[in-house]
Amino acid sequence: MSGEVPRRSSGTARPGRVSRILSGPRPEAVPVLVGRACALVGVLDIAAGVFPRFRHSRMHAIAEVLPGALGPFAAALSLSTGVLLLLLAHGLKRGKRRAWRAAVALLPAGAVAQFTYRHSLVGVLISLVLLAPLLRHRDQFNALPDPRSRWKALANFVLMSAGSLALGLLVVSVHSGRIVGDPSLADRITHVIYGLFGFEGPVDYRGDTSWTVAFSLGALGLLTAVTTIYLAFRPEHPAAQLTEEDEAALRALLEKHGRRDSLGHFALRRDKAVVFSPSGKAAVTYRVVSGVMLASGDPIGDVEAWPGAIERFMDEARAHSWTPAVMGCSETGGEVWTRETGLDALELGDEAVVDVADFSLAGRAMRNVRQMVKRIERAGYETRVRRVRDLGEAELERVRQAADDWRGTDTERGFSMALGRVGDPADGDCLIATAHKQDEHPGPYGDLKAILHFVPWGPDGVSLDLMRRDRSADPGMNELLIVAALQAAPRFGIARVSLNFAMFRAALARGEKIGAGPVLRAWRGLLVFLSRWFQIESLYKFNAKFQPRWEPRFVVYRASADLPRIGFAAMQAEGFVNLALPLPRFLRRRRFAAPRPCAHATTAERDVRAA
Repeated sequence: MSGEVPRRSSGTARPGRVSRILSGPRPEAVPVLVGRACALVGVLDIAAGVFPRFRHSRMHAIAEVLPGALGPFAAALSLSTGVLLLLLAHGLKRGKRRAWRAAVALLPAGAVAQFTYRHSLVGVLISLVLLAPLLRHRDQFNALPDPRSRWKALANFVLMSAGSLALGLLVVSVHSGRIVGDPSLADRITHVIYGLFGFEGPVDYRGDTSWTVAFSLGALGLLTAVTTIYLAFRPEHPAAQLTEEDEAALRALLEKHGRRDSLGHFALRRDKAVVFSPSGKAAVTYRVVSGVMLASGDPIGDVEAWPGAIERFMDEARAHSWTPAVMGCSETGGEVWTRETGLDALELGDEAVVDVADFSLAGRAMRNVRQMVKRIERAGYETRVRRVRDLGEAELERVRQAADDWRGTDTERGFSMALGRVGDPADGDCLIATAHKQDEHPGPYGDLKAILHFVPWGPDGVSLDLMRRDRSADPGMNELLIVAALQAAPRFGIARVSLNFAMFRAALARGEKIGAGPVLRAWRGLLVFLSRWFQIESLYKFNAKFQPRWEPRFVVYRASADLPRIGFAAMQAEGFVNLALPLPRFLRRRRFAAPRPCAHATTAERDVRAA
């Protein structure tokens, strides 16, 4: 996992490359300023359309001439234009080409409307002033679209409907002085819902206020419908995934250089995309989550070719205006990433690695593990450690289904340190440790009680992928199977076993020692508190039972301001935050049990799957 950090020879360096990559895909100043201006204009337009007092204040002199506040339909147009500008603001800040086109089309329309309905030369001038930097700096708005699917139309419908309902209720309520009678909250909500569909509701107003409210609600309903229809029928740009050719190339690189990084095999997750170096000797796998281009582990392949793959990664991030980030790279990988890109690195935690030759259950330090294993063995449990290719198809299918059903969450967790599948014929070198016990009333999986799955780490190592157990089994199944795997490792030629990743392990370890300062103790206390919801302290203590050596892992990022966004994207990728609607469980099981063909599968394996 360590090695000499590759350095590009002076003869191959290109002028300006370091400064160009140092800036990365960070949006330029003009897109950021234009995006913020659009957001501000959107908020002012919404306020002008909702609050009647606002339209008679000093701020109205400014808001009235902004694009969208036009003539007798000022309230409705202010609401709809304000929402549209808020929707465009984020895309403009990221330099998105389509957001630029929409803004360029919207501003002249606002200028024409200002002159036609209000004869306002000031309104025309403001629209043209805002349009000028967009046209002058159009070359800075060239970012390609993000991956997208039909689910975004549904998400837009839900969010826009909720927002329209809230705004509509506000519109109905702020005109309290002109409401006839005293309608209840239910009547007001009914009036909003009717108004969103273009119908008159149960709330009556004096004067022409009813027209203002009706146009405002109708505009919100129309905007919700139009944006949802657009998102539903626009061309899809699905997230890139590994092709069979990509997977074959990655396996070839891992066969030669897989010993370097224990996370290398996780690059074969099929929901990742990949960029290769110009020579094809190195690659970086990634997934795009909420605008963050998230790589994991070190680049795959020859360390001398890493800079070329990293440069391709940064070019791809720049082309789409994605935020680049790397989760869980080693110290060597972090040095290469920071030197080649100008990014920064922060220690994220430590990986527990057990050297098989040094492992023993003897001694006082292993007393608790030794007693637990003996107690479980006396209870009648036995263990089996085998390669995936040595399991029969029926048993392998039973293991797959058990791993799926015993999962404690609705969605599969893991990204940087999880393969996301079990028993694929292409993964025949993976190691499976299982615990068994004969019962009088066996469950759906017979005597199977627990599963540990390890992926290859070069020719002489394995890395822990998942741990699953029957909830009715005795405690200590994971300890039992880890010990069984370590004891059986020499039989498979395995010298190193990578266990779980312990986030912020150093802070937890130092914070509990005598002499720790107040800041470190407070940081440890926060981590212990967060451990109620996330496995922070528990994973550290579990790993520490096996007396491992600790290998630091790092997160690579562009700026400190990006860390919250990167953290949220990482939680989405790892499955801790799920913004998509989950599939029914029976559909997830069928997908889990049907691995796609791989170029490395043998003819016999393909025949088994076809049958």
